[in-house]
Amino acid sequence: MLRNVLVYVGGFLNICWGIAHLIPTNNVVSDFGEISRDNKLIIRMEWINEGLTLIFIGLLVIVVTLFTKVKTRSIKMVYLLSFLMLLTMAIVSLFTGFQIDFIPFKLCPVIFLSSGVLIVQKAFGCDKKVEN
Repeated sequence: MLRNVLVYVGGFLNICWGIAHLIPTNNVVSDFGEISRDNKLIIRMEWINEGLTLIFIGLLVIVVTLFTKVKTRSIKMVYLLSFLMLLTMAIVSLFTGFQIDFIPFKLCPVIFLSSGVLIVQKAFGCDKKVEN
């Protein structure tokens, strides 16, 4: 039960941070000032993609946790792959956005890694029954 709660917290954290990426997208693009239309579209696309990716990961792990009664290897892989994606995003953010003097960018690697750990713990739980 506690493992499920931790997954829900990790998933919810992803959803919230994903929404936090989507809301300021237009402001972020305009903060770049006078840049080409193509560059504006690329920045907008990247912010939207990261937000939607985070929301998807959060929803995926929450739905899998809510609607599965028996832990299968496939479900364990959902938790593990979600963690690996969040770990990758944390590493990329550590070497990019973390270098910027703006607190939300510094939070990205911390939030990605924290939510990933909350999610992956479910894959290595001590549930008694594992089916193929």
